[in-house]
Amino acid sequence: MERQKYEEIKGKALALYEKAGIILTEEEKTSIEVVDFGLHNIEVTGLQLITYVNTEKVCAKELALLPNQTCPEHKHPKRDFDEGKEETFRCRYGKVYLYVEGNETETRSAHPPQGDEENYTVFHELILSPGQQYTIYPNTLHWFKSGEDGAVISEFSTKSTDESDVFTDSRIIRVPMM
Repeated sequence: MERQKYEEIKGKALALYEKAGIILTEEEKTSIEVVDFGLHNIEVTGLQLITYVNTEKVCAKELALLPNQTCPEHKHPKRDFDEGKEETFRCRYGKVYLYVEGNETETRSAHPPQGDEENYTVFHELILSPGQQYTIYPNTLHWFKSGEDGAVISEFSTKSTDESDVFTDSRIIRVPMM
């Protein structure tokens, strides 16, 4: 990702954090991770995040999703030291369409990115509005998408090892691009 694009997306994420009332330090503002998952289509498939803490036991992050942006389907598998990452998403701003394993929701509010449908397999829909939360247990396939205003999600989890996430889409590269 070119520096100019990174700065543009970072600016949009900062605006979303501000709308959510999330107060960030200058250091946090400069350390926003902009992830395009190697797909080079950040406005459609991507994620912007800040990690507050990530210790051997706990992790806390703020996730920002641009309007209608999707974080692709993945799971947090068993690791040498535990059964996999457990995470709780709490919506702070906007609307989050979260899809997890379970009975398929027939009339869904959101859909996978056009052209990438074959990389999405779970369709049990949960809709999170500000103040609502949901816990995703280890090794559970999930993906999420923001509504038209974008979204901010606070994530509380066990230790995060993003490099060990398993994505349904084999093209995904979970490495920071900037």
